[in-house]
Amino acid sequence: MLKIKKVTNEPSCPVDYAFKRIGGKYKGRILWYLHLKTVMRYGELRKTLSDITPKMLTQTVRELEDDGLIHREVYHEVPPKVEYSLTETGAELIPFIDYLRIWGENQIEKERIKR
Repeated sequence: MLKIKKVTNEPSCPVDYAFKRIGGKYKGRILWYLHLKTVMRYGELRKTLSDITPKMLTQTVRELEDDGLIHREVYHEVPPKVEYSLTETGAELIPFIDYLRIWGENQIEKERIKR
């Protein structure tokens, strides 16, 4: 008899689930800057993340919004105004991102001392 595997969309590993939501070059930085500034417009994010292309920024903020980590507020005016802020779920990540920031600073300092 042929067995059929049941496919589910449920995450199998919490660590994998978390890194899929915040992994990548820009997501953690966007969350961190939104924490520091509370609310940022698209142009502010673009200036703050000078190494990101407009296409990548748009894709990344959409993913963060789809994952419920940031809120996108659209103001129907001319010119269009869009503001981004952390959701409650996004804000829960800040202590962990801050810990990673501190760890990164320490590692950079250790590398500097080695040279």
